[in-house]
Amino acid sequence: MDPIADMLTRMRNAISARHTKVDVPASRLKIEVARILKEEGYITNYSIKTTEGSNVRTLRIFLRYGPKGESVISQLMRVSRPSRRVYVASGEIPKVLGGLGINILSTSQGVMTGRQARKTNVGGELLCSVY
Repeated sequence: MDPIADMLTRMRNAISARHTKVDVPASRLKIEVARILKEEGYITNYSIKTTEGSNVRTLRIFLRYGPKGESVISQLMRVSRPSRRVYVASGEIPKVLGGLGINILSTSQGVMTGRQARKTNVGGELLCSVY
């Protein structure tokens, strides 16, 4: 199973059910994706919880909604999958909705948005698109 796709699906399901938060099994990559979503204003916050007595970490993501109750995130799309990886060079990074959305890339310099990757002139694996 694809852990990033599972995280995005849990977030999509929580948004459609109008939940304020969603819990996901934590990993370093998921925490970095949540950090980028918070920096770009798509989620309110995130926190990492550790279950007492075991070594299981959970990533709690607090979803963000507008003043009328509409979700800030309208689409979460997984681009690169375990069966078909999508790698892009810095000049080939696509813009999402003409620059209104973001791409999240895993690069040699860490996880970053497409805008940051273009600025630092680095390419990588295109993980997902958010708008």
